[in-house]
Amino acid sequence: MRDHGSAALRRLIDAIPDALVATHAELGDATACVGPARILDVARLLRDDAALEFEMLTDLTAVDYLGEELRFEVVYHFYSVARNHRVRVKARVPEEVPELPSLVDLYASANWMEREVFDMYGIRFSGHPRLERILLYDGFEGFPLRKDFPKEKRQPLIGPRN
Repeated sequence: MRDHGSAALRRLIDAIPDALVATHAELGDATACVGPARILDVARLLRDDAALEFEMLTDLTAVDYLGEELRFEVVYHFYSVARNHRVRVKARVPEEVPELPSLVDLYASANWMEREVFDMYGIRFSGHPRLERILLYDGFEGFPLRKDFPKEKRQPLIGPRN
């Protein structure tokens, strides 16, 4: 059985090696770690390369590595319906400026997923057409999925919407 994820990693390594920080493919789990400034280049290649055809961004989430220099890791899962293969792409960003370019122009499905990551972790996506809270109300203070978010924190009360 051919490992399609590894083929995708090999294509990324051949096409844009300077964008990659690390790669691994174990147990059918193909992962590329990329520099945050190159996430658009990687996503565009995954979508547009005829040998890859990753036409779907199926998931986008984040991980908080509290205490590390690059505190947040944004994790993207791409899928090719045409070729039936998957690849995971990860990009790390620091706590001081947690920001990545938005993928909305390449993958419409990134819209709400980026908004959710912004809402829960405070990671910004530059170029997003409407980066605002999606699950919590506008007056909510902080980002509840950050590991240092105080679980006992009281939030300001808001009135009913008109």
